[in-house]
Amino acid sequence: MNVSKRFVIAAAFLAAAGSAPALAQSRTIVETAASAGQFTTLIAAAQAAGLVPALSGPGPLTVFAPTDRAFRRLPAGTVQTLLKPENKAKLQAILSYHVVAARIEAADVPHRATLVPTLNGSNSVRAVRRNGIVHVDGARVTRADIAASNGVIHVIDRVLIPGQRRR
Repeated sequence: MNVSKRFVIAAAFLAAAGSAPALAQSRTIVETAASAGQFTTLIAAAQAAGLVPALSGPGPLTVFAPTDRAFRRLPAGTVQTLLKPENKAKLQAILSYHVVAARIEAADVPHRATLVPTLNGSNSVRAVRRNGIVHVDGARVTRADIAASNGVIHVIDRVLIPGQRRR
């Protein structure tokens, strides 16, 4: 599939997703994730990367949120290395790859693999819904559609790394 056709499909997907009704919720994505207790590494990484203000802004956003367990699946020392100030740009690139500038509910994800542009800018995630389960770059959404005032959170079982797409 050529790039322009992928862009058209992704644009149509985002337009449909952006029209989904917003659920009433008073906490932002960051506040919702922090209160869940299973995203302490993600919150710490967002703070180190300086992304908390963006994730607390008006949105709408969709965040594919790796759990603390997903971060523990990375090679030993990876998280500690990424949290160092000299690696801020790399950490920002990784975390922004988990965020889409639209509200996308699980039911909005098509059964055909679709590339969805992320806030990373130069990379898109591959999203697909199979048998009612959403997969993003091979990561499984283990809990979907957690509403926040500025978007939605989908819990995923691994950390997404730009350029390391899995099927």
